[in-house]
Amino acid sequence: MAQSKAFYAFGRAVCAPIMKLCYRYKIINKANIPDDGKGYIIASNHLSFSDPVLLGLGQKRRLNYMAKDELFKNRFFAFIIRHLGAFPVKRGAGDGKAIKNGEDLINEGNLMTIFIEGGRSKTGELMRPRSGFAVIAQQTGASVVPACITPVGKGLFSKRIIHFSEPITVEELGLDSIDRRALKKAGTMVMGKIKEMREQDLNEYSRS
Repeated sequence: MAQSKAFYAFGRAVCAPIMKLCYRYKIINKANIPDDGKGYIIASNHLSFSDPVLLGLGQKRRLNYMAKDELFKNRFFAFIIRHLGAFPVKRGAGDGKAIKNGEDLINEGNLMTIFIEGGRSKTGELMRPRSGFAVIAQQTGASVVPACITPVGKGLFSKRIIHFSEPITVEELGLDSIDRRALKKAGTMVMGKIKEMREQDLNEYSRS
């Protein structure tokens, strides 16, 4: 992968105060992803272009991302996001190369971030989960950490809550083998955790 440690650290330092000013973000359960050198999958909902940055600010470990291939058409922008840990995926095409890249990252002990809805929600509502994260989890044995980004309030720059759940093992996800039913069940379980965190955060922080 093309990710640069120095460039990633510089990007985080630049983005942190900007994101704090714009979104007044709060991170919950930052320590739920162990710093044990193992690979994990972060499975998150997706609302805006700021989501990868907000998730990255929520972890000491560097994150890697699947990003839609359209973002890599501009060479300059592609250079930047590649060095920040992004790699392209063709949405809706069963992109085997992207899946293999994700598996390699996990096997090397990295954090792999996947927006499991397959794209940004234009309404803000949670969408149907896709199965890519479950395929990678089954192939690598990596635990999955559900993550939820919740906007609190109205407007483009409303407060953001970034909430990480506890890791869910492959066994708990029922991914002993890959079949359509198992993949769907795993997606439903992870999305259920995301919904649970969202409801909790809306109830708690909408009043504050």
